[in-house]
Amino acid sequence: MQAAGATVSLGTHRPAAGAAPFPGDARGRGVSFAALIWMHFVNDGLSAYLPGVLPYLVVARHISLPWAGALMSILLVGQALQPLAGIWADRIGGRRLMVLGPVLGALGTLGLAFASDYAAFAVALFLIGAGSTIYHPQALSAARSLAARREGTSMSAFLVGGELGRAIAPLAAGAIAVGFGLTRLWWLALPVALTWPWIWRVLPQLPARPAGTVRVAWGRHRGPMLALVAFGALRAATMYGISTFAPLLWQQRGGSLVAGAGLVTTLVGVGIAGNLTGGLVADRWGRRPVLAGSALLGAAMLALFLVVHGPWLWPALGAAGIALFSTLPVTTLVGQDIFAENPALGSGVAIGFGNGLGALLLPPLALAAARWGTAAPLWIISGLMLCCLPTVGVLAPRRR
Repeated sequence: MQAAGATVSLGTHRPAAGAAPFPGDARGRGVSFAALIWMHFVNDGLSAYLPGVLPYLVVARHISLPWAGALMSILLVGQALQPLAGIWADRIGGRRLMVLGPVLGALGTLGLAFASDYAAFAVALFLIGAGSTIYHPQALSAARSLAARREGTSMSAFLVGGELGRAIAPLAAGAIAVGFGLTRLWWLALPVALTWPWIWRVLPQLPARPAGTVRVAWGRHRGPMLALVAFGALRAATMYGISTFAPLLWQQRGGSLVAGAGLVTTLVGVGIAGNLTGGLVADRWGRRPVLAGSALLGAAMLALFLVVHGPWLWPALGAAGIALFSTLPVTTLVGQDIFAENPALGSGVAIGFGNGLGALLLPPLALAAARWGTAAPLWIISGLMLCCLPTVGVLAPRRR
């Protein structure tokens, strides 16, 4: 569906000489899609392991809770620039940004492993965040371009790669920090170094859309765009808040660092079921049940996590993860539909811009934790999830 008033011209761009063409056969598309999933796994793992070592930094490096929230914001706030990265990705085409993003994440991880002060931590985390920012819009456009049918299901499959990385990386980083020290975090950069040559050969080449060939109808998109950004920001604040403060709360109550990182693994790992079912439900019954159900179930399960004890903590957090992550494929498709004339921009607005705004809430939440206790920000974000409900009618109007 193309927005009225948008001028679109794909041009006659062809891949540069010697470059692999966009795969046309089913086998070639399958290999390219597998490479996209793998690179998503690597990229999101590099950008999501910080919660696994944050309690270690708080204790071993004497970082205060407000500074811990600030470091998470530095890592994540750059994602607000994903719409600009999307415009850039659509203009240059190709696959360079899909590969450059994880490389920057690997370099930032090397820097973090040997950082010794706040400034060095900040620079390394900013580099990791910048890599994730430029990676996602082009990769999300490539994933939809490779989908032969059932776009919601295909987008879910692509997103699962990233969520697996987000689930495994905090636990791996926590185990490395405890067992071998922070300087061994550079091990997390090895998957990029080892698979980069293969990835460069098989990732798809996207067509370029030079400046002047695409005009975005900002005026017509304003209402849906604002609703999408609001939904994404509230969802991101909830995800990042849980990932940041649940391990800190666990350690404050006497739990181990690795088990605290396991809370993030549970949230994201079990949330993979939400990635898969969100796209399937949207393809079958529409997007509205996914978006509304996510807000209601997520708020209820996070509140349950805060009041129960013992083994019930884990299923409560896992159910919250399913609710949160079920909306990712849906909102990505909504963003690409809103900005049909510039799909990478739509991807950046759907996920990145909202993520960046959500990250800005982490320092205030950290101040709330310092003032009222580590559970306070989790209660606050439980309420934030319910604030997503007013946006559902705009993002997913009732079918006629």
